[in-house]
Amino acid sequence: MRLSLQKNFNLELINPLVQAYAEKFSSPEDTLLKEVADFTNANHPEHQMLSGHLQGKFLEMASMMIRPRRILEIGTFTGYSALCLAKGLTEDGLLHTIELREDDAATAKGFFDRSVYKEKIILHTGDAKEIVTILDDIFDLVFIDADKPGYIEYFNLIFPKLRKNGFIFADNVFFHGQAMEARPKGKNAKAIKEFNAFINKRTDIEQMILTLRDGLCLIRKK
Repeated sequence: MRLSLQKNFNLELINPLVQAYAEKFSSPEDTLLKEVADFTNANHPEHQMLSGHLQGKFLEMASMMIRPRRILEIGTFTGYSALCLAKGLTEDGLLHTIELREDDAATAKGFFDRSVYKEKIILHTGDAKEIVTILDDIFDLVFIDADKPGYIEYFNLIFPKLRKNGFIFADNVFFHGQAMEARPKGKNAKAIKEFNAFINKRTDIEQMILTLRDGLCLIRKK
């Protein structure tokens, strides 16, 4: 990509017509997910952080394929992605989700309590770096969608708790295209650029980046 295009990196990376077409021909959200999305878009000042229909459907499909017994999510937000991931849990499965902000955690809990998965979702409120260390489980699937400067530390905390052939999904690995810049300026873009380089150098994983929304990195533990 030519450097002269860097000024456009903050624009939508995915063609809006392509996005709309993909959503049109993807299965619709269920009633509760649509309510979470509508509520968040109408009321949350950072509503753009919501996974949304297309990425949510991917998370659901991937979870259904993996059939995880244990899922860990770092960054609950208002609960949309957790509800998508929970759909693939085994009969005895559990999903642990961690949210730093109490208001968002309370919103998510309200939606979880109305879900058929309410007994399978365990919501933790607080610092994920502390909470992950006390979780005594081996995870099949992990979704990281939290503060970007924490990504490498989250990975290092999670990796020993991930089963062989388990998966980590890391969101926002384009960071609005800024991670592609030679010298990104913001701390979040710098952190994502460092995370991508860190992942790319490892030999104990396989990884690929999906050009979905703001970039989703799929990581498999060898």
